[in-house]
Amino acid sequence: MDALAVILEEPKKLSLRTLALEPIGASDVLVEIHWSGVSTGTEKLLWTGDMPSFPGMGYPLVPGYESVGRIVEAGAEAQSRIGEWVFVPGASCYKDARGLFGGSARRVVIPAARAMPVSESLGRDGVLFALAATALHALTGGEPPELIVGHGVLGRLLARLTVASGAPAPVVWDINRDRQDGARGYEVVHPGDDERADYNAIYDVSGDASGLDGLIARLVHGGEIVLAGFYHQPLSFAFPLAFQREARLRIAAEWRPDDLAATRAMIESDALALDGLITDVRPAGEALEAYPAAFDDPDCLKMVLDWSDCA
Repeated sequence: MDALAVILEEPKKLSLRTLALEPIGASDVLVEIHWSGVSTGTEKLLWTGDMPSFPGMGYPLVPGYESVGRIVEAGAEAQSRIGEWVFVPGASCYKDARGLFGGSARRVVIPAARAMPVSESLGRDGVLFALAATALHALTGGEPPELIVGHGVLGRLLARLTVASGAPAPVVWDINRDRQDGARGYEVVHPGDDERADYNAIYDVSGDASGLDGLIARLVHGGEIVLAGFYHQPLSFAFPLAFQREARLRIAAEWRPDDLAATRAMIESDALALDGLITDVRPAGEALEAYPAAFDDPDCLKMVLDWSDCA
């Protein structure tokens, strides 16, 4: 059994070729992927070669942890799952490539327990489950944000979740004025247009660790900065100002299974909407052009690959 997959052969060298898959185990399912998202955070670091060393890291690898599709085959213990539409948070099922994330392929084999049933009516928006769960995980660790730095997809989901929770609407910063559109119940401004310096909780999702001093200067005494993006460079800040503020720093890790389940409940109850976040959709056959565009085109908020026409 094999599948067409996106493969990062090495940094900045992408291919689209067929890979052999591991056989389906008794508790595994085979998912035919219809849509897969491109992450401009972690996957961009894989593309540039800046990803820090992690277990399983290395090339060639199949990227992707934002896929949705249908279970078409299953092992003996998971036969009842056939036909379900599911979210796939990555896969490690390839004989000749690493599956550090592994979801960007036409077919994947994963344990049935990792295939989360979701509504097929979400369509391509279903790929956003991982980012929404990441935002929810960050929020559950402390006070809701009064300021969010970055109005990409993760920043927008954080803002939507904050508003949905009943907390006061946050202010959102973005230096790209073209990205200041699309707010729902909150305000987006350029940081230079905001003079406030008494924020209790600042959530940074920019992925840029160089601005910590500027964020600390915006905190109230005893305030908290939450790093909810992914940062490959060392974190540093000037101690005196942080000392005076008695600032706190929290690192928000990636989502956990409970976060995915909670996210699904919010979406099903209409407390959280995923629409309006995907800006670009390309056939999977154009993956070699789509990935660089996702990383380098400032007008691309979220890129999704459509696998429906691939064998």
